[in-house]
Amino acid sequence: MTGITTGFGAWNPIAWLLLFLGVVAGALFLRRFGNKQYKKNTGQTKVFLSGNEEPEASALHVRGAHLYWGFVDGLSAYYRRVRALHTGLLSDYVALFVGTLGVVLIVLVLSR
Repeated sequence: MTGITTGFGAWNPIAWLLLFLGVVAGALFLRRFGNKQYKKNTGQTKVFLSGNEEPEASALHVRGAHLYWGFVDGLSAYYRRVRALHTGLLSDYVALFVGTLGVVLIVLVLSR
């Protein structure tokens, strides 16, 4: 079989396809030896959490405020100042971006 030769080796899509089909065939062969007593929509399909009942979805959800608590708490002085600048208006953010870009371009031009 021939393939695409690169500086790092050869890539042959037909060989990869044959390998993929071989892995799928092997997986299906091993699956035949599985337990035949499985029943859908019974207790066998319930989530196993070490024998405990599954909690409500809201109890499992980790909110962003809890996830980043240490980060936000450590930088609380910075966030208080930045929150005051936050207006929620896109035009303000575009103006800040254009102004920052202008300052960067001036610094680049003057540094030559």
